Formats: sequence, C-alpha cells, structure tokens
Amino acid sequence: MVQTKMFTLLIILDGKKIREMKRAKFTFLLSILILSCSRNSNFNTSDNEIHAKVDSLISIMTLKEKIGQTIMYSGDWDVTGPVVSSNNMTLLKNGSLGAMLNVYSAKKTKELQKFAVDETRLGIPLLFGYDVIHGFRTIFPINLGHASSWDVEDIENSARIAAEEASSEGLHWTFAPMLDIGRDPRWGRVSEGAGEDVFLTNEVAVAYIKGFQGQDLSMHNTILACAKHFVGYGAAQAGRDYHTVNMGEDELRNVYLPPFKAAVDAGVESFMTAFNELNGIPATGNNYIFRDILRHEWGFNGFVVTDYTAINELVPHGFAEDEKHAAELAIKAGIDLDMMSGAYKSYLEKLVSEGKIEVGLINDACRRILTAKYKLGLFEDPYKYSDEERENKTIYKSEYLEAARKSAAMSSVLLKNDDNALPLLKNETIALIGPLVKDKENIIGNWAAAGDRNGKAISIYDGIKSYLNDTNILYAKGCDIEINDKSGFSEAISKAKKADKIVLVMGENYHMSGEAASRTNIKIPRIQTELIKSLRKEVPNKQIILILMNGRPLDLSTEELITDAILEAWFPGTCGGYGIADVLFGKYNPSAKLPITFPRSIGQVPIYYNVKNTGRPIPLDNPKEDYKSNYIDSPNTPLYPFGHGLSYTNFNYSDIILSTNNIGINDTLTVSVNIKNTGNFDGHEIAQLYIHDKVASNTRPIKELKGFKKIFIKKGKDKIVEFQLTTDNLKFFNGNEYIVEPGEFEIAISGTSDFNFSNTFELKM
Repeated sequence: MVQTKMFTLLIILDGKKIREMKRAKFTFLLSILILSCSRNSNFNTSDNEIHAKVDSLISIMTLKEKIGQTIMYSGDWDVTGPVVSSNNMTLLKNGSLGAMLNVYSAKKTKELQKFAVDETRLGIPLLFGYDVIHGFRTIFPINLGHASSWDVEDIENSARIAAEEASSEGLHWTFAPMLDIGRDPRWGRVSEGAGEDVFLTNEVAVAYIKGFQGQDLSMHNTILACAKHFVGYGAAQAGRDYHTVNMGEDELRNVYLPPFKAAVDAGVESFMTAFNELNGIPATGNNYIFRDILRHEWGFNGFVVTDYTAINELVPHGFAEDEKHAAELAIKAGIDLDMMSGAYKSYLEKLVSEGKIEVGLINDACRRILTAKYKLGLFEDPYKYSDEERENKTIYKSEYLEAARKSAAMSSVLLKNDDNALPLLKNETIALIGPLVKDKENIIGNWAAAGDRNGKAISIYDGIKSYLNDTNILYAKGCDIEINDKSGFSEAISKAKKADKIVLVMGENYHMSGEAASRTNIKIPRIQTELIKSLRKEVPNKQIILILMNGRPLDLSTEELITDAILEAWFPGTCGGYGIADVLFGKYNPSAKLPITFPRSIGQVPIYYNVKNTGRPIPLDNPKEDYKSNYIDSPNTPLYPFGHGLSYTNFNYSDIILSTNNIGINDTLTVSVNIKNTGNFDGHEIAQLYIHDKVASNTRPIKELKGFKKIFIKKGKDKIVEFQLTTDNLKFFNGNEYIVEPGEFEIAISGTSDFNFSNTFELKM
C-alpha cells in the first residue's frame, strides 16, 4: 500500500514542477517506482496488480504518448546488420512508437531499448516482434511439414527452441502460429498452417503457444505468441492471396473459428487481423469478429495487431473513404496496434479532437499493449532479453540442431514405396540427381526468420554423404528448378545407367509457396517432370525414388506413375539433409501422415476429407453411376488422402471395442483397437479416431477427426490403443448455438482417413 501511495503522489505532482524536472531525473524516478512495485512482488503479479500499474502509468500519459503505444514500424537490414530510420528514431524520442518489427540481435535491440528508456519522457520500453514462424536461427520443417508429424510434443519443443533463440537476440514477440484452415493448395500460405483439419489444427495451435510462451512470460526466454489471421483467410476465393471470403455462420463457427478459440483457451497473448474481407466486412474493420466474438464472447484480454498495412487497405477494399476514416473504423473495431500503415499516427489525435472517437478507445488499446509489456517483465528489466553473452551461448546449440534433424525425419511423409524401393542400402551405388540435391538456400523454406540459407543448412547431398562413400554417389544436377534447359539431361542419364538406384531431389523453390505465392498450376515445374520421364525411358529397369521439397500439396499424378517411391520432405529446415537421409537409410522409420489432401488434379480443388454427403452421393459399389455427385473425367477420390502416410513396416488394426453402444449426455465412451506391427521394422504409427453424425439438424461431414495418438510398436508386437470420447466431442454449431443432439454415430480408428465405417454407437438424451 505504501508503494501505491508513493506512485500516486508522484503522478499528481503539479504539472509545472514535473515539466521543470530534467527528463532524465523524471524517467529515473518513474522507473524506480515502477521497478520497486515489480521487484517486491517478484513480478509474479496478479492481473489486478498489473492493471493497477498500467492504469497509474496511463494517468500521466499524454494523448500523443498513448497513441504512440499503438504504433509499430519496421526496422531495416543492411549488410552490417539492423538499422532504424532517422524518422523512426524521431518518433521514438517523442514517445510516438510503441513497438518495432524486423529488428533483432542482442546488441541492436539493447541500443534501441536504452534509447527508449533513457531518452523519452516516460521511459516506456519498446516491444520487439518478428516472424519467428518455424524456428529463429535453427530452422525446423515448415509448419505444414511439421504438422505432418502429428507430434504435438515435438512441435511444442520446436517453438520452445525458437523462443530461446529469438529471446536471446532481444525479441519479445512472434507473429505465429498461423491457425488458418487450408483446404486449397493454390493458396501459398497453406505452407504456414497445420492443414485442413480443425481438430489437428487445434492441437497444433496449443503446442506452438505453449512452446513460445512457456509457463511464465516474465522469464527472459519466453516470447508472446500471436494467433493469426483472424479470420477466414484460408478460404480466400480461387486460392488467391488476400482475396474475398464469403461463408455462412455454419462454416465459420464449425471450421474456421475453433482453432482461434483453442488459442484463447491456451492463453495466447495477441491476435493478428486477416487481410481478407469476411462477408463484405474487411477483418481489420470488423466489429463482429473482434468485439462481439473475440472480446465479449470469448473473453480475450490480450492485444490485437494488424497485419502489414492492413488499416490502409480498408480504402482499396472500398470500406473506408480515406485513411483517416480507415483509422476510425479500425480503432472502433478493437484493433490495438497499427503495423506499418501510419494511420493511427496520422489521424487518431485528430479523430479525438473532432469527437469521432472516444479517448477511452485509445486508452483501452494502450492499456492492453502496456499490460503485455508488464507481463514480459520489461518494466522490471528492459534489457533482460538483450544479452549478448546468452545470445552467443544459445543460437545453434548442438541439441537444437539435433532436435531439428529429428523433426525433419519425423515430418517426412512416405507417399509411395513399391517393391521396397526404400530404405536404401549402404552398399548401393546411388545416382543422385535433381536441382535441389545440393541446395542449401531453399531447404529451410519460406518464413525462415534469421536462418542461414548458405552456411548452416545441410543439403540432401550432405546428408546422404554421411551414409555413403563418395564412390557410391554419382551426382548430376540434371536441370534447374524452372528454367527450360535440357542440356543436363544426358549427364543425368549417364550417371543413372551406372547406379543401382536413382534418387531424385525435386520440387519448388521457397518463393513458390508462402505469402503472395498463389499458383494455378500445382504441378512440379515441367522441366523436372520431363527429366523424370527421360530417366524412366532410358533406364527402365532401375528403381526411381523421388524426394520432394515443396510448401503445398502438389499434383503428382504423372510422377506417381513413373516413380517407384515418393518421399514428401516438405522444406525440412536447417538439418533437413541429415533428417531426410536418416529416413532414406532406415535409421528413422517414416511415420508422418498427411495433414492435407493431395489432389489428382487442380480441377478437384478445393478438396478435403471431411466433406458433406450431398443428396446424391456416389455408391461405393458403382463410382461411375450417372446423375450422382461425381466427375465424368476423374474419380472424386484424391491421389493421397488426409491422414495417409506409409511406413517401412505394416500395421494391422483389429478388435475395435466400444465400452458401450449407448451413452448419455454426461457419459464417456471408451473405444479401443489392437494394432499389430506385422512387418520387419520397429516403428511409430499414428492412430486416428473418426466419427460421423449420421443425422443432424444441420448436416454433418462424412468423417470428422476427433483424436489421434502416436505410438511405438516393435516388429511382431502389438498394442492396445484407447480413446475417450465425450459429448463435447460431438457438439456442432447449428446456426444459433453449439449443441449436441441425440442419435446414431459411426465411429472408427484407422491409420488414414481412407476407410469405411463398421461400428456405431447411439447418444440418448
């Protein structure tokens, strides 16, 4: 209580006397009082205590200083390191800059933080954010690839490592995880998410948030997570980035909102707006999703940041008449922090003076941002994240690199393996061919943060060399990724003829997926397919193994026919070459499963497993029957379904047992299955639990994932895998509310979504 009174006494000092103080002395006194409150409570303060401190600080802030906390600008990077423009330094000195992105390294962030603390009237520390998406220095598989592991513990660990590295270089905040459901492989940003399924994305969301934020945000090695993009971004029309989204409340509530609700429940501290409009209202000006759903319905108390220049974009959307109007709409919608648009800086103060917005809106935004800074402990120690000694000891730790290697292996999906083409043998001679064999630039993928694209990355060539002698590797590039030049074909064919097996490393460059990388053609670039065809023609009797590096599902209908094995490696990260080699040579038995469907052709897109049945479903015994919901030139089925992934061994599912065939509203159904490893390798299997609500007031998908477990089974052994299902797992949004209805449900446990139900239970109410 004494400290509170002292603080209150300071802030009510006569304004003239305060102005007469030297700025440094005022900042010192203010800092001492704030720090004393924090230190005496070991900064494990309650929300009420933090709110009291924030309110005290806000009470002495000018309107301009409050607005300053809502403004975020980017630093730049040149050959010597991060730089900040003189204009941004002026804003910072005037208290008109609350956060920065794209500035990192312990040295630079400390310099800027010291300026913010020592050279501004109130000494409020800066918040430093960055796109730490799938690693910071040590890069893990791209998010879609890592989701293929279905290993939430490993995903959480990767985020923990990323937080350790990023925080050591002064970063407080990451713009991750991306929780957009991705059903359209044309959309490049499917690479940044967890795929097409709600349940899997929910689990992955929680894992990333726990990894980034840890158990205590005031620790020096945790960073704020950010759930993005709110909401519906993955449903952009035609798979074209930034495009329009229209959907009913049914689809919004049942598919696109749940991962974000899971993020709120997991304690995520920030949200990011989506670029798209939703049903005619751009997200960045959408009261319904931010005020009604996020704040009031879900009770989210963290802060909301725009995506890059999203406020300005309300004008070309046709939603705001000019940038001033855009700033008004955004702050009224509940957007706290303006990333890069400059609209808040230019117009909020004027909007207040004109009576178009209430000061309370700015107070609320400022309060939420300051609260995050308190939670991070930045008022207690503004420099604790910027520690050069810790930085040097943290980045690229050997255990981090080993973890990245393991994740790369765990995330690689064996799509095809005819006649045991894999694993490779150490006494075999391998023709190693393709534009990505020796690649170190693309292998770490898009959004690779501060990852080293040349020095640290391990190529597939390097990985295979760790298993084979030089004499057992016959290398030929063969072709480039996209350039239509066949001059390297003859060398590739010559090397292939001398080898026991042909291993191809092909796919996309990292610019071909990610943000602003939508594609209408999702095939491998034509020149690469032509090389495969030439090899198959000239060397017809040798096995061809295709290793893919890419950021989205591809149309592999041609490659499926002319190769013997296909390993989907995605962009596997810094130690991807070692991890992929571990799979190729059987050190790690592949266990990954697809989190997203691979179509037979672009004409099937969007395609996903949990579709609805229509009134004219295709009969199982007659897939070509006329006047049914099918194509006349292709099966409805995908090339590789959601949940698909092979192993070097075989797993047999049998003896599915339900604890009961009838459950009540408060009951739990236990369902189990026996899984036996019938092959010759020890390995992991991912058992997947699916249900189907046969009759409902709103039609339900033909299959819905409701659980999964990753288990290890030695060859010749079996295990009982058990799941619990409650009525919460059966709920859906019916247009008005989330409900559960009585009736019959189908249920199954399988290693893929490609199965037919054979068991049922009934819910009675």
